[in-house]
Amino acid sequence: MATMTETPTPARPKSKGRERHLSVGVRRFVFHLLLTAAAMVMIYPLLWMLSASFKPIEEIFSDPGLIPSTWEWSNYTEGWNALPHPFEKYIFNSMVIVAGSIIGNLVSCSMAAYAFARLRFPMRGMLFAIMLGTIMLPIHVVIIPQYILFNNLGWVDTFWPLIVPKLLATDAFFVFLMVQFIRGLPKELDEAASIDGCGYWGTYLRVIMPLCMPALATTAIFTFIWTWNDFYSQLIYLRDVDLQTVPLALRLFMDSTGTTNWGALFAMSIVALGPIFGFFLAGQRYLVRGIATTGIK
Repeated sequence: MATMTETPTPARPKSKGRERHLSVGVRRFVFHLLLTAAAMVMIYPLLWMLSASFKPIEEIFSDPGLIPSTWEWSNYTEGWNALPHPFEKYIFNSMVIVAGSIIGNLVSCSMAAYAFARLRFPMRGMLFAIMLGTIMLPIHVVIIPQYILFNNLGWVDTFWPLIVPKLLATDAFFVFLMVQFIRGLPKELDEAASIDGCGYWGTYLRVIMPLCMPALATTAIFTFIWTWNDFYSQLIYLRDVDLQTVPLALRLFMDSTGTTNWGALFAMSIVALGPIFGFFLAGQRYLVRGIATTGIK
């Protein structure tokens, strides 16, 4: 009998797999190259300001390079002592306002968020909608009645107008952020705490707040950055030089006669960015967790 011979199946060429792997690698390389180029474009103004803080005044706008031809280290010492007070005075004033604002937002916004997310009370939905509507109000709409109120209270030229509103949960964005986070927590935790004898305050302090650390960290970081960089409100309420903050101090370097010390201005701008970078890097992990989990839930 004649034996039937099987025709061997042709093997897949290995060259196709290698070409596919190379094409994926090339796409990834091009993608990361474009991201790096975009990052360099965005970070260039910061690098330019850092470079300008070490340049003589006559070279700041005439030399576009990032490496100074002459290193002017005195810009930092001159900028630190150029104003009516050493620059540390303005940093201290900003730290006082920032600390009060962070504490106020963490306490008041978390309490308001817990009430909206967990408690049942009349007109809760309407009040929550009104609270969200305040996000669309620009500060220029409310600054005049607020100024009249604080002026009648004798709080102008003090830190109170910048700190007290934070104790009243006026930042609706942070209330909404925490409400979304708390709604994602299992309600069985509240029931278990109630069985163990915890009331509303006990559940808030012992159950909800420890689990809201990512949302609290996100609130603290954004409050720090927004309050530290706030120029408009601080310009309205702080007229005394002894009470002025970092943004107002940087404005004092601008001379109306055109003789601005640009080197000292850029040097103190770099100093002013230090606390923001430090606080952001310290809480970056919690910031990412807080935003990501709030968006998912």
